Amino acid sequence: MRHMSTSLIKVLLIEDSLAEARLLQEFLQAAPSKEFSLVHVKRLKEALAQLQETCFDIILLDLTLPDSQGLASLIPLNDLAPSLPIVVLTNTNDEELAIEAVRQGAQDYLVKRQVNNTEFLVRSLVYAIERKQVAEQLRSANQALKVKVEEETAQLVKAKEVNQLTSEFVSMFSHDFRNPLTAILLSTGLLQHNEHRLSKETKFTHYQLIRTAISNMDRLLEEVLLIGKADVGKLECNLELLDLEVLCRQLVAEVQPSLTPNHQLIFTSTGELTTGLWDESLLRHILTNLLSNAVKYSPRGGTIRFDLTFQFKTVTFQIQDPGIGIAKEDCSNLFQPFHRAENTKNIPGTGLGLAIVKKCVEVHGGQIFVQSEIGVGTIFTAILPLQHNISQ
Repeated sequence: MRHMSTSLIKVLLIEDSLAEARLLQEFLQAAPSKEFSLVHVKRLKEALAQLQETCFDIILLDLTLPDSQGLASLIPLNDLAPSLPIVVLTNTNDEELAIEAVRQGAQDYLVKRQVNNTEFLVRSLVYAIERKQVAEQLRSANQALKVKVEEETAQLVKAKEVNQLTSEFVSMFSHDFRNPLTAILLSTGLLQHNEHRLSKETKFTHYQLIRTAISNMDRLLEEVLLIGKADVGKLECNLELLDLEVLCRQLVAEVQPSLTPNHQLIFTSTGELTTGLWDESLLRHILTNLLSNAVKYSPRGGTIRFDLTFQFKTVTFQIQDPGIGIAKEDCSNLFQPFHRAENTKNIPGTGLGLAIVKKCVEVHGGQIFVQSEIGVGTIFTAILPLQHNISQ
């Protein structure tokens, strides 16, 4: 649809009566202030074909056509040319139908017997075009407003989520920091005020408690800093030549002290390649978190399997535990910071470990998957692309 300042107004007339069509054309040709170009068709099918080939400014629609009757004609016209104004033509006894047509999207209606001069017809067409233009502007404005409201709503929701995460983080950080700090304060206080009365074994125990508490605080700080780096895109993959099988066996040895007598950790390696370029720090974060989780969330013990598989272009780490499992509804959010499954509330944790694992896997260009069943156990599978040179 062109702007009204355009001198030529193109009209598509859909009217099966040649006499009615000729009269309307004569009225338009006689218009002193506007120039009209009229294309006349007798059937709705012909009109739809014209609309696909030619641009028009307005449609004059007879509500009684050989291939369409009444309001049924409006639907395909509005679908094909929703921005075009439609003025319906009706006989005297069809006025109620014409009013209903206006309610359903037509801009105006004309009773044929009342169209008896050029001025009346031209004014009706021009007003219909102007009303449609205003309606389209309002629709565009409403759509733009709707998009803006949706964007601002999304921003508010995101801000609310960020605030909630910040609140959860502060709460978690305070709680997890307070515990080791309390342990340090109690042990140092006891050592300070009762040093001469404590045995060497008791002193050693308290010194060990202090070291463990400091180690836990350091680990928590490292996790928070790592998540922060990942969120701002500053977590980097610093490649170095590593023997993955040797590294994995080292990590298994480091996890062994946390195993109970009911646990058994079995490591296997398959495939030919044992060396490649990797970031040892990121791999340690990935595997240590997954292995420690496998132990922690298998409180009844059982066999934990750690499989390393070398393939042509990838290396796969798979860690399987016989633990408490993860509900399906938790799996989708499992790698989000601070998210913990419903059945882990009685087991200590920050909710950062798996988020760190996913970040480290992604920085390595890999993917991680989880399969789990409540009461049966969980399998984590991390697949990383093989790196052979620094430029990759």
